[in-house]
Amino acid sequence: MCGTCGCGSDTNGPTILKPGEHNHSHNEHTHSHSEHHHHHDGHTHSHSHSHDHKHKVLEIEQDILQNNQVLAARNRGYFEAKNIFALNLVSSPGSGKTSILERTLADLKEAIPFYVIEGDQQTLNDADRIDALNIPVIQINTGKGCHLESDMVYDAVKKLEIKNDAILMIENVGNLVCPSMFDLGESRRVVIISTTEGDDKPIKYPDMFHTSDICIINKIDLLPYLNTDIEKLKSYALQVNPNLQFFEVSATTGEGMDAWYNWLKENIKTNL
Repeated sequence: MCGTCGCGSDTNGPTILKPGEHNHSHNEHTHSHSEHHHHHDGHTHSHSHSHDHKHKVLEIEQDILQNNQVLAARNRGYFEAKNIFALNLVSSPGSGKTSILERTLADLKEAIPFYVIEGDQQTLNDADRIDALNIPVIQINTGKGCHLESDMVYDAVKKLEIKNDAILMIENVGNLVCPSMFDLGESRRVVIISTTEGDDKPIKYPDMFHTSDICIINKIDLLPYLNTDIEKLKSYALQVNPNLQFFEVSATTGEGMDAWYNWLKENIKTNL
């Protein structure tokens, strides 16, 4: 699927589940594979060597990216028509992305209607935590895939039955490489980084910072214990993307969260 990171499309596609739903699809796929006859194998191998493999992979990847862009435009039109403010939350694992999301939902759910799409390779843990807050949530398990794509989001959105004038939070798979290439049709892309990750993340992963609109710097309560220079982190990020807007927060203590909440309220034009 993605030559950059080698995440495979040889899985049977993503699993899109509401909390409490069970996934039966794996068994069905397993049977269908076992029923194939193996006497074709010889032919397959003899052909595959004659292709220029790298060229083929590149073509497939370009097709996937182009198809994703078309479907992203479909998502964007849907979101705009229904006045849904959709955020694509991206980060590496351990940034505190889910903690920020949970705290935001708990603090603002009386004021703003929220819907959540949780992207993860395997588990339902995050979706269960969101479900406990009584917020509509759909889990997308990507299997080997290390990012969400537009068609997965579209299927999840249909299952969520989102009402007009709402905020949709899409928590992407924890990874700073591949999600940067896949537009989901979101209104804004939010990259979340924690102070514990050091100050050079923006220059190590420039594509992600270049394609984001907002940068949340989490765990500022830990700054006294770290060597991280937050001003250096911000200057590196601004070198990559001069238009980036920052929020410095602690999901643990709540420090700085009000500025983030005000930004969300400004961007959702409901009758607050």
